[in-house]
Amino acid sequence: QVQLVESGGGLVQPGGSLRLSCAVSGSTLMISSIGWHRQAPGKQRELVARITSDGSTNYADSVKGRFTISRDNDERTVALQMNSLRPEDTAVYYCNADITPQYGLIRAYWGQGTQVTVSS
Repeated sequence: QVQLVESGGGLVQPGGSLRLSCAVSGSTLMISSIGWHRQAPGKQRELVARITSDGSTNYADSVKGRFTISRDNDERTVALQMNSLRPEDTAVYYCNADITPQYGLIRAYWGQGTQVTVSS
C-alpha cells in the first residue's frame, strides 16, 4: 500500500527556517509528480511547490525565492526547505503525489499533514 510519510514542521520565529520531508513507501511504478500543499485556518488548500518526474518545479508566487523543493536520487523522498518564514506561512502542510502503484491506476495520494507555525 502506497503511503506518504511526512516529517519536519514545528514552531519557528519569523525569519527562521524549517525543512519538511516526505517519503513514499510501498511499491510504485511511477511517481509523476510530488510536492506540498498547505491549508491555513479558514482558507482553501493551496499549492506551495511541486516537482515533476523530469525535474521541473513550480512554486506559489508567495514562496518564490524563499522555499526550495528538492528530491533524492531515488525520487522517493522530497524535501521542502523553507527560509525567511513569515507568519502568513503558518498552516498545515500536506505532502501530495501523483503515483501509479504497482497494481492499479495513477491517482493522487496525500500525507497526514504537518503543522508549521511562524510566530514570535
